[in-house]
Amino acid sequence: MSRSITSVPRRLAQAVFSTLAASAAWADSGLEVTVFRQGSLEPVAGAEVLVENPSIAFTARERTDALGQARFGPLSTAGAYTVTVAEGPGHYPARAEGLVLRSNFQHSVTLSLVPRAATSETITVTAETGAAHLNGVNAEVSSTFDRQEIETIAVEGREVTRALYRLPGVVQATGFYPEAPNVSINGANALYSNYMVDGLDNNENFLGGQKFATPTGFTQQVTVLTSNYSTEFGRTGNGIFNLTSRSGGNEIRGEVFYLTRPGPALDAQSPFAQRDLSGNAVKDGFARHQGGFALGGPLLEDRTFFFVNAEITRDRKDNLLRSPELGVSDTVRGHNGFLYLSAKVDQRWSNRVTSSLRLNVGRVQIERQGGGLEGGASFPSAGNFQDRDSVLAAAKTSYAGEGFVAETTFQYSRFRWNYGRAVNGDSPQTVALGPSGETLAVLGHPGYVFDDLERTVQAQQKLAFRRGRHSVKVGADLISADFALFGGGNVNGNYTVALTQAQVDALRALGKGTSLDVEDIPGDAQVVAYGVELQPKAFGRRQNLLGLYAEDLFSASSRLDLTLGLRYDYDNLSKGGATKADADNLGVRLAANYKLDGRSVLRGGYGVFYEKVLYAYVSDALQQNSTARGYLDQLRQLIALGRLPADTDLARVTFDGNLGAGYVGVPYLNGPRSEEAQAQRETITAFERRILNPNGYPNPRTQQIATGYQRKLGGRALVTVDLVHARTEGLPRLVDLNAPAPYPVDPSRLVVRTEAQANASRPVPILPGGARSVIVTENAGQARYSAASATFVKERGNERYALRLSYTLSKLRNDTDDINFRAEDANDFAREYAPSINDRRHVVNAIAWVYPVRDLTLSLAGLLQSGQPINRIPDARIFGTTDLNGDGRSFGDAYVGNSDRWPGAPRNGERLPWSSLFDLGVQYRVGVGRGQHLELRADVFNLFNHPNLSGYSNNATQSNQIQIGPPGGPFVGKNAGAPRQFQFGVAYVF
Repeated sequence: MSRSITSVPRRLAQAVFSTLAASAAWADSGLEVTVFRQGSLEPVAGAEVLVENPSIAFTARERTDALGQARFGPLSTAGAYTVTVAEGPGHYPARAEGLVLRSNFQHSVTLSLVPRAATSETITVTAETGAAHLNGVNAEVSSTFDRQEIETIAVEGREVTRALYRLPGVVQATGFYPEAPNVSINGANALYSNYMVDGLDNNENFLGGQKFATPTGFTQQVTVLTSNYSTEFGRTGNGIFNLTSRSGGNEIRGEVFYLTRPGPALDAQSPFAQRDLSGNAVKDGFARHQGGFALGGPLLEDRTFFFVNAEITRDRKDNLLRSPELGVSDTVRGHNGFLYLSAKVDQRWSNRVTSSLRLNVGRVQIERQGGGLEGGASFPSAGNFQDRDSVLAAAKTSYAGEGFVAETTFQYSRFRWNYGRAVNGDSPQTVALGPSGETLAVLGHPGYVFDDLERTVQAQQKLAFRRGRHSVKVGADLISADFALFGGGNVNGNYTVALTQAQVDALRALGKGTSLDVEDIPGDAQVVAYGVELQPKAFGRRQNLLGLYAEDLFSASSRLDLTLGLRYDYDNLSKGGATKADADNLGVRLAANYKLDGRSVLRGGYGVFYEKVLYAYVSDALQQNSTARGYLDQLRQLIALGRLPADTDLARVTFDGNLGAGYVGVPYLNGPRSEEAQAQRETITAFERRILNPNGYPNPRTQQIATGYQRKLGGRALVTVDLVHARTEGLPRLVDLNAPAPYPVDPSRLVVRTEAQANASRPVPILPGGARSVIVTENAGQARYSAASATFVKERGNERYALRLSYTLSKLRNDTDDINFRAEDANDFAREYAPSINDRRHVVNAIAWVYPVRDLTLSLAGLLQSGQPINRIPDARIFGTTDLNGDGRSFGDAYVGNSDRWPGAPRNGERLPWSSLFDLGVQYRVGVGRGQHLELRADVFNLFNHPNLSGYSNNATQSNQIQIGPPGGPFVGKNAGAPRQFQFGVAYVF
């Protein structure tokens, strides 16, 4: 049905948009139409090209130039376009239909005019739609999922990122903390990928990943740019996920849905924990319920369109709280909550001026209710929540003048990441130990604080114009993010108490069960340790990112397009502890696209890309820093030894960061407060502290070269082959300026070096108020990536099936895998050059859609991958420790160098077995009225219940990629991908 919402006054809508006409816009999309004569491939000049989009009542006409080309833009991404060349004296009409545009991309359409004498048909239709679209403009290496494809395959929890690893060049990622982004581009660290909505920043810039996790209900298309993309995109040497949001049209359309994951009641059994949508581990009692709606239509017919989407998810999960000595063994239930609200309004003032507003609001709460997956002693009084709250508010306007297009964009965003919001925020923490030293209870505060607030503004100005054969685009893009982190220990104090048997018996006699709290501990309990945070305030810096770019698309002929671009990037955080920021980040982009004929293109390109500085390693250098006299003396000695530059300014590289003061034997609940303990700053010796790098943090630089071939097979099929090579320099890694002397481990005659022996070999003695290790982030790591990929896409058309097939052969080697990566021994990074943690050699992706009868859709998505690398670490039962060289780093995981490797074992020297995953989706439509239907669907993940030990989204500290023992030794499965799981849904679509 098509109607206007007449209850909205026209003058009100005009008043709202009149204030935005200078600062808002539709997505920057364009269309280039090339018209050939069939057979001769001669360009047709003067042909009238008609572009129509009935969904938004859009019509435009242009005549082709001497190269047979006509260009249209900027165009809305709403609805679908039809391109037509009318019948002429010597040819039949030509037509391309069903074109759905993506944001920030110049689409190309080639129409071949069939001479009248050559055929008796009345029309030639060239379908240039969806994934089978031929790129006849540039050398971009990319792939796209549209809304229909995403909605008809099995996608867990309607979360878009759960579908992205089905695209070439994207794999599920092993990260270094539970909430790390779950997909990786080109095998690199998932933190280095950029996320965008309609070409605007959607990155959580403290570490990486999305601010607002856009659900499928607000997604029209999502594109991964893996190589050779436009100069408009920067700030990463890796790749970009650019999501195009949905818009309304002249028809009122929408849906109301409910989706559920029943959990263990139907799922196959697994001895291993699984991960929820946030990346955190869940096991018993897990179930998920989701609901929401979407609605789009006209506010003013043909002029003003709206789209709104709301989705809410609630997880139920159970932990086991077990403390036999206190008589407690109980199930503790917790919940996760995800709320995503989105709204968009598009306004067409005229064919020259268009505007839009977009608002996204996300609220995520991950509950840590106490207990543990297999049992734990953390009581509900120590419960806490992880909050991830996001707001994106964007406004755009574009103006199409005579021969030019101008676009202005502004976005405000806010992201708050409170990693441990305590249920009892003003409470101390108490860890109660029994007579034998075992932990009986953890009560009160979680014991730490990490509350990050990021407020960001982004402004873009673009100008595009056509001069003869040149299409020129210039622009400026500024992002300014203000960070404030309240971090460190508990300002209310953390107590560890040792209870006598009589005190334990008295606590048990209270009968409080799971409601036990800090105040229930006897006041005369012996305090064996007390710590309090000395920095009870938030601190941070502002990051300013400026990008300037210019790009010329030169039509050398009707077949050959050449692109020359330059981009300049400035990042003020690259200054670090130096006097100047990195100011020479000028990158060239070169590309060529040659139309071999009307159905195939050959393309290639070269580009230089610069990575932004992740705020986390600047924040870490502030948070773990100190200005104590002993620490400053150590730094002066390092300068004298040449381990720091002679002109190092200690005032620039140091900061009063977080620090915990420790005491023994204080009265329970009456330990010194933060302000009373400040004197300890000068005497506390830390395991390690950090400084800002006096040489700054030069932005990592990547050179990419790619070549590819595309061929249309009929109107609905496309074959793509791409070869890509990337060389990256300047990746971040950690260096210990006060590292012990090198200690090569002889596998044939192993002698473990003690910590005392290692400390004695450090270049600078450990002083009171100082640290054993003095850590600095240096941008000196390197990576090499090579890949060959082949993709076949067959759209449905009038047939009963559709296909997506891809195979990628790749190799990624580096000498740093993360911002916290360390060399195993004495900063020897040359020994670390090896396959990346996310490296795969072979990835085979296949999706088949089958439509056996009307209204029934079956989808089967298959994924085959060779195994990820394995790191072999020492067995403490044999050597007495995993710290063979005595440098003190035997904690954490081996992938960031926090433990030694098995003597003689290379980094990442073995491989896990291949993994296989098949997901089935079944969707059936039931008509309930004109233009209305019910969608009933069932999804089965891991259909064949294959026990995958590799290839799934995972946390490195829990993965099978770290194994104890010698190379080729015993393998212990510590984790596995999800077993067979079920998801059911129903939606009313109108």
